This record gives sequence, C-alpha cells and structure tokens, in this order.
Amino acid sequence: MYRPESTRTGYKRSRQAIACRRDSLTPLAKNGIGHGMVSSGFAIEGKPIGQGHPCFVVAEIAQTHDGSLGTCHAYIDAAAKAGASAIKFQTHIAAAESTPSETFRVKFSPQDATRYDYWKRMEFTPEQWAGLAQHARDKRLVFLSTPFSFEAVEVLLKTGIAAWKAGSGETNNYPFLKKLAETGKPVLLSSGVSPWSDLDKAVETVRGAGAPVGVYQCTTAYPCPPDSWGLNVIGQIRDRYHCPVGFSDHSGTPHAGLAAAALGANMIEVHVTFSRECFGPDVPASITTSELAQLIEGVRRIETALANPVDKDAMANKLGHLRDLFGKSVVAARDLPRGLRLSREDLALKKPGTGIPAAQLETVIGKELARDVPADTLLSISDFSS
Repeated sequence: MYRPESTRTGYKRSRQAIACRRDSLTPLAKNGIGHGMVSSGFAIEGKPIGQGHPCFVVAEIAQTHDGSLGTCHAYIDAAAKAGASAIKFQTHIAAAESTPSETFRVKFSPQDATRYDYWKRMEFTPEQWAGLAQHARDKRLVFLSTPFSFEAVEVLLKTGIAAWKAGSGETNNYPFLKKLAETGKPVLLSSGVSPWSDLDKAVETVRGAGAPVGVYQCTTAYPCPPDSWGLNVIGQIRDRYHCPVGFSDHSGTPHAGLAAAALGANMIEVHVTFSRECFGPDVPASITTSELAQLIEGVRRIETALANPVDKDAMANKLGHLRDLFGKSVVAARDLPRGLRLSREDLALKKPGTGIPAAQLETVIGKELARDVPADTLLSISDFSS
C-alpha cells in the first residue's frame, strides 16, 4: 500500500524494509534501481505523488518570463487558475553555472551578445525568489525551480523549496545530485540526454543519499516531435526504478501530456507561455495558459476513466433499455397472410429491438403463420402455428 514519504525518516524506514529482501533481488535491484523493489511514492507539500494519486501537473515557466519579475508573478496566477499542482522556474546564476564561451543558442536573442549574457538577464535576487515562492504558496501551488549550480541550491533552500528538479544536463553530475539528495527533499530527475547507465547511477546516488526519487521521461528537443516523445519509456522507467514516473513535455502541444496521462504517468511537466507570439527560446516548445487548463481538465478526466474500469457484461445489462431502443427485430417485410410458410424475402430487420432478435432470423424462416401479419409488424412466437 502507498504511504507518503515526505520526510527523510520515513524514507529510511522504507529502505530498512527493502533491505530485508535484498538477498532475493537481482544485482541491479540490490543497488536500489532494478526489478524487485517495492514501488515507492512520496509527498511534496502534502500532495502525494505515486500510484493511486492525482497526477502532479507542473507548469514549467522556464525563461518565458524573459527576465521580468512581474511576468513571473503573472504566470503564478495563471497556473493556479488553470488548476496546476505546481509551478516551476529555473534558477540561473551565470557566473556559477556557465562561461562566456557557452555556445548553446547564442544567436537567438538580439539583445544578448552571448548565452552568458542571457543567463545574467534571467537572474533574480534571493529576496525576489522568496517572493515568488510565497506567492505560489498563497495560490496553493507547489513552488519549484531547477537549480543549475551549487550557489542556486543555496538560494532556493532559503525559499523553503520542498523538492528539487534536476535538469537533464545534471543527470551525470553526481556530486550535484548528492548535494540535492542530502537535503532529504524529493529529487525529480529529467532524463532527456541520458542513457540508462547514467540514469541508473543517478537514481542510485539520490537513494543512497537518503532522498526519495522520481524520474521523468523526456527527450531534449525544443520542440520535440512525436516520433521522439518516447512514451514507451514511461513504463520502462516505472518497471526499472519502482518510483513515481513522469513525462516532461517539450512538444508545444497538449497531446503528449494527455497521452502520458493515459499511460499512467504520475507527474506531467509542461512548458507554458502566455502566447506563441511571445519572445524567447522556450516559446516554441510551450503550450498557452488556456491550453494548460484544457490539458489539466483532460488529465483529470483520464484519471477518472482509468480509476473506473468497465465490465462489458455489467455495462450491457445496465444499458439494456438502449439495446432495446437501438437493436433490430424480425418484422414483416410486407402484408403476410395466415398460413404462409415464411421465406427470407418475407422478413426484414428493423427497430426497435423488443421483438424476436435479429440474431434469430434463421430460426424464423420456414415457420408457418397462424394469423395475418401487417407489414412492419414485429413478429412474435404467438404468430406461428404450433
């Protein structure tokens, strides 16, 4: 049975229970990353994440605020209105995470000579980050932000952040992952550029340092085309790590998130923008805030459907009145005289289905009529000679 593990103590109890079974596990499982482990969930600010709980939907703002603090606050209001579980930003400190020689997307911006300059423009003060975190909590959103340096971790710790999202580029940065995990807060790993070997080591690092872990399937492409979504990997992650599994969506459409929900993703993170006409490198991979609301509505409906499996026979019995309404019965194709031995040409199949069922047509052929039957009359057993 699922039990939220929002504290380090709870996680240690879980590890002790698992340790009792280690001798029966595969070598990979003995490292806490393979088959045989008990599926483990956790909670973030009281919101349980894992099997049997609502999908944790994260509105990823990234840099669509384009360095505007006011726009960040506006996104918090919009995400709350859309029904998101959490809002996520990215905490960049240029001097701590990058060098001026970084070439990624250097020429995308007319106002930033280098990517380093862009990261500088995305920076906020610790007090501003604390204000964003408080605003999110006031709106009953979990506040998340991806740190890209040890210095950013320290800034976010002061905001009271409840969990960590590690970007795809940090999956093999094991010292960094260990730092995150040693806080005891859940660590949510992206896997966009990682082979299984890196991801195995990342999960082992987080668990070894005493923190719960969740893993997102994603492919680092902006926007990400359907043939690279990797929906098949959602189940593979769940089977491999026995932890909450998510889907980090860069498709720029609501479709991928809905598909992930239908496959049972416990977490969905989706990039969000106010408009596709906004400026910024993340906009092409984002959905609008109105589409976010539609996505969340769809996710909740899918959850309801998955939680209520249908028994076809029981449903058919429940809908028996509709089966009578829309079904077909054997009827007279024309005026039929008494004594006529019925042939196929004498018979038609028409609604409603309250007479002799269409499925029994062959049993009627050859019967002799005991009375005259007008055209379009539903035949009954009493119409036949004994």
